[in-house]
Amino acid sequence: MEDSLHLKYLVVSPLDLKWGLAVNSVGFQEIGAGMPYPPANHPSRYIFSEEKGRILGEYQLLYITRGKGMFTSASLGHWVPVTRGSMFLLFPGEWHSYRPDKDTGWREYWIGFQGPVIDSRVENGFFTKEKPVFDVGIHSEVVELYENAIQIASGQESGFQPLLGSIVVHLLGLCYYYARNRAFRASDAGDLISRAKLLIDGQFRTIGPEQVAESLCMGYSNFRKLFKEYTGLSPAKYIQEVRFSKTKEALTNSDRSIKEIAYDMGFDNYEYFFTAFRRLAGMTPAEYRAITQGRSR
Repeated sequence: MEDSLHLKYLVVSPLDLKWGLAVNSVGFQEIGAGMPYPPANHPSRYIFSEEKGRILGEYQLLYITRGKGMFTSASLGHWVPVTRGSMFLLFPGEWHSYRPDKDTGWREYWIGFQGPVIDSRVENGFFTKEKPVFDVGIHSEVVELYENAIQIASGQESGFQPLLGSIVVHLLGLCYYYARNRAFRASDAGDLISRAKLLIDGQFRTIGPEQVAESLCMGYSNFRKLFKEYTGLSPAKYIQEVRFSKTKEALTNSDRSIKEIAYDMGFDNYEYFFTAFRRLAGMTPAEYRAITQGRSR
């Protein structure tokens, strides 16, 4: 794509919204060093002044692939830097402003969207107005997704909105994934959690959360906080999930008695195992075995 501006506005129908996520606009813009911002060819549909800022009625996810600049919003309350490899999310009804650095300019991709799928991600805290900027780095797959979205929007063939919606979900997933892992790698947290997982996987029958922390030369409180932040589970819950996962595998792939499997997986109390398995799986161990071995008909 050689043009300095490419954008596509899209009509969203009630049927499109029933899919769960619909795209309103998609495009990219190249701002050279020293160029005014917004430039004269800025989309008139999205009136914008960096001094006054603006409020949109949709979400927009922007990706900076060249140059640098600044971003602010009502929830942030101050300007923060955005650089090559930054993504930032604009929220509907949220005042914001941004601008490229006059010495570098920037290249920005954006996609605007709405629907209950993104509303749910926000309600569940995956994306928040207080942390709208993400350091994801430069990835060709992210650029390709934006460019694919532009191409699909240009054609607008039958059923194109669900396809665009899937691209947005993919972009949001990559944004979340890359930002979290870059932050953890910067603090060596990812390596610590990987070591913890290896310990648990090899010794899940007998090891406890405190022993894992001790093996990593960490205090348990700090280890628990880091582990849960990284995995979404406490160490104790993670060990339990590993045990039950291995138990399910043994129930499916062997004919050993259920009690034997339970004790082999580190459950000393069979009554506890039976009750916990039924609570987690929604069925008894025997029922699970019958279903997964094809004997439930």
